[in-house]
Amino acid sequence: MCGIIGYTGTDDSALDILLTGLNGLEYRGYDSAGVALANDSLDIYKREGEVSALEAAVPEAPGSVSAGIGHTRWSTHGPPSDENAHPHTDEDGRVAVVHNGIIENYQALRDELVARGHEFTSDTDTEVIPHLIEEQLEAGENRQTAFRQVVDRLEGSYAVAAVFEGSDVIYAARHESPLVIGLGDEGNYLASDVPAFIEYTDQVIYLEDGEFATLTPDEVVVRDEAGEIVEPSIEEIAWDPEDAGKSGYDHYMKKEIHEQPRAIRNCLRNRLAEFEDRVVLEELDDIERPARIHLVACGTSYHAALYGAQLLREHGIPTQSFLASEYRAESVAVDAETLVIGVTQSGETADTMRALREANGAEATTLAVTNTVGSSAARECDHVCYVRAGPEIGVAATKTFASQQVALAMVATALVDDPDPALVDALSELPDQIQQVLDESHARALADAYVDADAYFFVGREYTAPVALEGALKMKEITYKHAEGFAAGELKHGPLALVTADTPVFALLTEGSRLEKTLGNVKEIQARDAPVIAVTDVPAEVERYVDHVLEVPSSHPKLTPILANIQLQLASYWVANQLNRSIDKPRNLAKSVTVE
Repeated sequence: MCGIIGYTGTDDSALDILLTGLNGLEYRGYDSAGVALANDSLDIYKREGEVSALEAAVPEAPGSVSAGIGHTRWSTHGPPSDENAHPHTDEDGRVAVVHNGIIENYQALRDELVARGHEFTSDTDTEVIPHLIEEQLEAGENRQTAFRQVVDRLEGSYAVAAVFEGSDVIYAARHESPLVIGLGDEGNYLASDVPAFIEYTDQVIYLEDGEFATLTPDEVVVRDEAGEIVEPSIEEIAWDPEDAGKSGYDHYMKKEIHEQPRAIRNCLRNRLAEFEDRVVLEELDDIERPARIHLVACGTSYHAALYGAQLLREHGIPTQSFLASEYRAESVAVDAETLVIGVTQSGETADTMRALREANGAEATTLAVTNTVGSSAARECDHVCYVRAGPEIGVAATKTFASQQVALAMVATALVDDPDPALVDALSELPDQIQQVLDESHARALADAYVDADAYFFVGREYTAPVALEGALKMKEITYKHAEGFAAGELKHGPLALVTADTPVFALLTEGSRLEKTLGNVKEIQARDAPVIAVTDVPAEVERYVDHVLEVPSSHPKLTPILANIQLQLASYWVANQLNRSIDKPRNLAKSVTVE
């Protein structure tokens, strides 16, 4: 959600670097884009629409430019427009600012500025920042002090970067919104996420909340809230730049679906002691068996949390899953005997981070299950379990969901005294079985047959119920078609009224998921003339009851839902492809949701 890129260096092609960075941030979701080039004056170019519209607006030969900032905006305050696109400037055009997040006190600040004669050109909360900086400069403050004093007045979540006319210095600060610095041979980079500059450097500094950074072509200085210089740790990103490309696939989503065997192998690597039939998660060594567990998450990660919660409950640990946006520590039993697990792909999801911070405040033990090294969740939680899925660029999560399911299965196994040897064995076989599904799936043919359906329903029980919810979410995210997921037994309590001959139903019919009960629901569906597609590991037992079968290999009942989900991902992808949807960048959606 929104993206920031900045560069200052000895390379005069700053504009090319900024545009490359903005293209690398498109996956976050946006509706306008812009850049500010710091020459003797500030040159601002910004356009509603995609980065390609911005590229068409900038001059082919802008001259020697060695510093600048860029932004992709996801609208919050004001609709998409050229005027509301970032960067924003003061009235004299001396400072340009880009901003991610929401400034909660912007209206009060704007009212003050208007009363003092300032004129605004946008509807955004961001525009108050350059106007406030302008006032500090007019009061005689230097640029760094002016920037710091203005940031200190902001309330809410923000990642802010500013450049000034006639200067190659970038000033930046963050609070509850990510910023990462890249250290290069020919300059330094600033971004909201690593893919923006991964082709230039793999040496990074993650800014902490409350920290300020000053970037010049040959130096990065980080200061804390008190203004004292700190020595930040430098981390190496273990990504090949090619990992963030399409590698010949038509879409990132298709590539990432097919990367799932490798992603799961990475998730399992050095974590299975197969000869001892146990999971070895060193990340959990210091965690005693908790009295209770809360899982907090949003979207796809919430579906993974539902799956993990069921695993943990079966091992006798009282466990609840919460939508992070609805989680309030004061209204649930959270104390020092509680383990709160935040499941978040980006490690920056605003609602999940707020829930984890409340849990920390209640003295609970916190564990982040995340894909992003150095993220806020990884740094702020007591423990972190990385899912190791690698970069995921498609907005609709695929390989990260499967990796979260596997990671939570390992967490559940590691926290109990009596691990299931069969589950450990089945985990080791999972990557090859996922590959088998990818190689043998007939989901494309089914998509062709049902692309014109009015709606799609997904049903499952027990471990497959969260996968039914996830299957429906994928379908609606990338096809824009109506889709709903239900626990199969709930169909007759209302949703059955929506079932018609034009609403195909994907039924998850797997061993260990109360197969016979779900088959009863299938008969209810067919009595309303709806076609049924079974996703199953026992085709011989179900094919005579359904219209189509998508088969998955036989596995442990607790892991079969992971395999079933691959078929649902493929079905959604091929429906969206037939409809010519924007699969990697669905309308109105963002990859990393950094506002509440």
